[in-house]
Amino acid sequence: MTSLSAEPEDAPAPPREAPARRRRRWLLTLVVVALLAEMAFAMVSTAVRQSPTIDEPVYVASGVIYLKEHDLRPNAEHPPLGKLLIGAGAVLTGPRLDPEFTGDQQAVGRHLLYESGNDAQGLLLAARLPVVVLTLLFGLVVFAFARDLTGSGGGLVALALYAFSPDVIAHGSLATLDVPMAGFLLTSAWLLWRARLRPRLCLPLAGAALGAAVATKMSALPAVPVLLALVVVSVWSARGHRVMDGVAWAAGTALAVAAVVWASYLAVDPRLRWTAPAGVPDVDGLRGLAAAGLPFPEPFRDGMRVQFGFEDLRWTGFLFGEVYLGSRWYYLPAAFLVKTPLGMLALWVIGIAALCAVPRLRPAAPYVLVPAAVLLGAAMTGSRDLGVRYAIAVPMFLAVAAGAATALRWRWTPTVVGALLLFVAVSSLRTYPLYLPYSNEAFGGPSKTHLRLHDSNVDWGQDLRRLADRLRDRYRGEQVWLAYKGSGVPSYYGIRASDPLAVPPGRVRGLLVVSDSWIAKSDPRLTPLIATSEPIDGVGHSITIFRRP
Repeated sequence: MTSLSAEPEDAPAPPREAPARRRRRWLLTLVVVALLAEMAFAMVSTAVRQSPTIDEPVYVASGVIYLKEHDLRPNAEHPPLGKLLIGAGAVLTGPRLDPEFTGDQQAVGRHLLYESGNDAQGLLLAARLPVVVLTLLFGLVVFAFARDLTGSGGGLVALALYAFSPDVIAHGSLATLDVPMAGFLLTSAWLLWRARLRPRLCLPLAGAALGAAVATKMSALPAVPVLLALVVVSVWSARGHRVMDGVAWAAGTALAVAAVVWASYLAVDPRLRWTAPAGVPDVDGLRGLAAAGLPFPEPFRDGMRVQFGFEDLRWTGFLFGEVYLGSRWYYLPAAFLVKTPLGMLALWVIGIAALCAVPRLRPAAPYVLVPAAVLLGAAMTGSRDLGVRYAIAVPMFLAVAAGAATALRWRWTPTVVGALLLFVAVSSLRTYPLYLPYSNEAFGGPSKTHLRLHDSNVDWGQDLRRLADRLRDRYRGEQVWLAYKGSGVPSYYGIRASDPLAVPPGRVRGLLVVSDSWIAKSDPRLTPLIATSEPIDGVGHSITIFRRP
């Protein structure tokens, strides 16, 4: 006889469970908001203090000119979308712009920031804020992507790695194009994964996101064939669709990509007036065919030719204390080994293994791992060994992969994952607010990064403002000789310094201040001066102060 108090197996959940679910949702929302708030604080406070990095004045000035003068010529080597977003922030400050000023793009950027009566740091911060906002929004994409794969726990693991990533924080707080491009690609990959269930809704959005990536930076192009192939996979995986349906959708997605790129150029100049700038190289072979044959506006194709010209140059590299000309295929993996928190590296490995080993996660591996691998591989074949920013998509995609670690049904999985996340958080917080020169504990931390890497990995000209404060506080009234590598103007920040390379070495007495990237390059004009000086101080782990008797 059945008890009157017994409930049938299919009875609805007791009412008391509904408040429990609501509490879990609120707790989940609170943790997501807290992680993004931490990231926002780190990026904004960093953006406030840093002087312009080498590329930023060019992008800021180009964006302002696009919006106010509708002239596509500045910074032709990159498409306009990212610079339009950067310029939109800058334009809100009402900057003064001299349309009659002539000079190269670096001179135009310097003129806008420092020679036109504008508040350089205020204008720069306004230009950086759109990138900060985009970086935070991409954090939501990381969370949503990983949650789709492994649930809320995996989503939180992925978001935590993203929010504490020193590289993402460093470049997400700058008015540059690397994080926006990578974030749009990540968004496209996530939407393609969701298209397996809702192709009609998600595929057009995925095409728009992919188009936004290409319209931001041309280095997104190697990922386009991969994501178009994933369109076919997603449609084929959707119920009731055939491979030919996928091919048709892929063609439509390619058209969407082209439409977004065209729209970004037409937004600047609806008449698309264009005269190729001087110095656009002639490109032959397959690269020339690609530049001529892509269905994009002529300014885009000329920009490709400029980029190919950069790839034909021999750049100075620096890795583990050795200066060299050209590039080394293993540079980026080695740089990531130095600049990624150790706990994050471990979670990447565990997450990749889980994606490949757990049967229900294997279908997601091409969406997460293949785009990251293709982008890294393309960057590794480039000629510029100048920083992990060229493959900033790797920590963004692999944050999603790391969320898969929660799918491993091992007894110690929660403890191990939690301990590694704590290690990442502590390592990231310890480097605040100097994220650009971060390196992990195995390589001595941020203060030692300049011994192993250079350029945007450690010293990109970002610490001129901090240098001014240090000279004023500790070395007031002393003779200063400055060898600075960056786009800032020292005098704007109150630095009164002479050029040590403009006088005979014997006249250089007092403080010799040198950007660490100059030291890494072993400039024969500076090396004798440094060798006969004593290091006495450092600024931001990117500038060394010597005393020369």
